Order: sequence, then structure tokens, then C-alpha cells
Amino acid sequence: MPNIKIFSGSSHQDLSQKIADRLGLELGKVVTKKFSNQETCVEIGESVRGEDVYIVQSGCGEINDNLMELLIMINACKIASASRVTAVIPCFPYARQDKKDKSRAPISAKLVANMLSVSGADHIITMDLHASQIQGFFDIPVDNLYAEPAVLKWIKENIPEWKSCTIVSPDAGGAKRVTSIADRLNVDFALIHKERKKANEVDRMVLVGDVKDRVAILVDDMADTCGTICHAADKLLSAGATKVYAILTHGIFSGPAISRINNACFEAVVVTNTIPQEDKMKHCPKIQVIDISMILAEAIRRTHNGESVSYLFSHVPL
Repeated sequence: MPNIKIFSGSSHQDLSQKIADRLGLELGKVVTKKFSNQETCVEIGESVRGEDVYIVQSGCGEINDNLMELLIMINACKIASASRVTAVIPCFPYARQDKKDKSRAPISAKLVANMLSVSGADHIITMDLHASQIQGFFDIPVDNLYAEPAVLKWIKENIPEWKSCTIVSPDAGGAKRVTSIADRLNVDFALIHKERKKANEVDRMVLVGDVKDRVAILVDDMADTCGTICHAADKLLSAGATKVYAILTHGIFSGPAISRINNACFEAVVVTNTIPQEDKMKHCPKIQVIDISMILAEAIRRTHNGESVSYLFSHVPL
């Protein structure tokens, strides 16, 4: 593949390496360091003039530092005459702040979108946005890829009784995602209605649907402190579910998340590697990881060659 360069930010080197290996490319040389006052300094170590540049940086770890580093890298490539700069952001930062749900609340996802555009990004590739409407915050093309094909594959390969399971959404917002998976597997789905008193704390839950004597598979786009999914798992067991799995695209797992999962009644908590999970897996044997690097790599290849990306919405590349 001529005229293409892939650079990795410091948030998820392992994923960037897998994407580069899949495409048969070397990662571009880039040095990111911090001055003593914690300002970020980026040096791109090779020419990008006239190249199609892809910068892989996930919104995890030190989120603000990594976001700033991404903006600086985009800008460095842009003013070094790259023909096109694409930001590959597997987990989009600030995606949960996408609406004014109370007075004087910021719409930070829109702010991040503006910052990416102003820094010089020409195209965004991301995965399982918290709300699809975030694509409309950008005036540049956004490819929002889905982990769904990889999730379906995992369910069929790892849950022997999948034909009689129930797919469950832990909140009303994920209803669309859950019905889509349930339709493709031809199984039933259920919803859990939750009421929050304040952020990161759930007050009460009501199950809508039947899970008695069935395997329940909780599906959501992200889990942060895991209060919701652990509550939901207890609710499903008390409603008669035989086993409970959780499948999440972005396993943020901050604060008390790991201890909550260890104490909860999950058979397995399955996440993708949009966020690095090696350390978390050491402390929690229930966590399993689906590799989605080939989906991102294929999206990059198709974008570079000017091909359609929509095949990836329903298929896992071989």
C-alpha cells in the first residue's frame, strides 16, 4: 500500500501495532514526550508530505493528555503537508456528554468534535459511539464502526446454549443495539428500565421481558464503574436467569469496577480491545477480550483505497 502512514499515540500502542501488522505496514516514527511543566511535545520522525496519514489514539487512560496529544499529532501532520489526516479513535472521549440533560450542562462531545476539526482532521474512524447522533457534531466524514459482528461471532462460538438465550439491555438507551443483535440471532430480548438519582449511581431497576430458565446476555456499549451491569445481573438472576454474561464494547472499568465484577455473578464479562485490558485481566479472571483490530485495519484499508466500508457493519473481515 503506497502513500499511507500509520502513527500511534501513546494511549494504546498494542492495538496500533496489531492494525499495522494486519496491513503489513510499519508504524511511523513518532516521539511524544512531556516538558517538565507537563506540556505535550510531539516529533513526527519521517516525512508525511502528500501521504494519507492515519493516527490511532483511543480515549482512555489519561484521557485529557491523550486527547491533547492526538490534536497535536493531527496538527503536526497537517502542517507538514499530509494530503489527508484520519483520526482513528476506537473509544471516543467525552461521548457521554452529548446533550444538555440539565441546565448549564456542557455538550463536551461537540466540543471535542470541533477541536478535532480545527486541529486539521479530515476524517474520523471510531467504534460504537455512545450515541450515533454524535456523527452529526462533525462537518467532516465520520465512520462509526460496529463491534456487533464480532460480538455475534463470539456468542455463537462461546455460549453453547445461545439459541435459547435472551439478549438484555441494561438501560433504555441501548434498546436499538440489543434488538439488532436479538434479530440477527433470532432470539428474544428484554430491557431493564433504570432510574438514576445522580451520575454513576443507579436508584432502582425494573425488568421488562422474560428471562426465566434462560441464559441472559447483557449487551451495552460501555461500562465504567460497572454499577449498572452488576445491579442488572442481580436483577436477572432474581428473575430466574440460569447464567448471566455481559458483553461490552468499551470496558473503561474505573474506580470500584474490578472488585464489583469479581463479586458479581457473571459467567464472563466480554470486552473489545478498544481500550487496553491486560492489567485488568490480571486482577479479574472473568474478563475476556475480543480483538477488533482487524475491523479497524480493514476500515483503514478500504478508506485508503476509496472502497465502501459498509460491508464491515455486518461482517467480520477474515
